[in-house]
Amino acid sequence: MADAATETHNGKTALTDDIRTHFSGDAPIADKLRSFAKARPGATAALAGVAALAILNTLRGRS
Repeated sequence: MADAATETHNGKTALTDDIRTHFSGDAPIADKLRSFAKARPGATAALAGVAALAILNTLRGRS
């Protein structure tokens, strides 16, 4: 049985662990977002792309 200090993580839980690490604590949310973006630029780009597509699809039906 492995203790908490020697746990291994797969790809799915590694991102979750990074999100918990970056967004825990008392720092302002802007600082938390900057540190996450620096640590995971690919995940940040994917999230920004999904958000942009959601906004475009929302505005597409408006006249």
